[in-house]
Amino acid sequence: MNSTEAKGNWNELKGKLKQQFAELTDNDLMFEEGKRDEMIGKLQVKLGKTKEEIHDLFDKL
Repeated sequence: MNSTEAKGNWNELKGKLKQQFAELTDNDLMFEEGKRDEMIGKLQVKLGKTKEEIHDLFDKL
């Protein structure tokens, strides 16, 4: 997968997350190389879910 495909996949996932959780903002879903854990932590706090629940959510979308 090249970087363009990865970015497209992430944008699709972001859209699905925002549809399911209206309280999420673009800032909450900002993904930077090497900061995945930080983003997962933000989602845990914002959605009140565990790290495992966030990973499961990503898998389902």
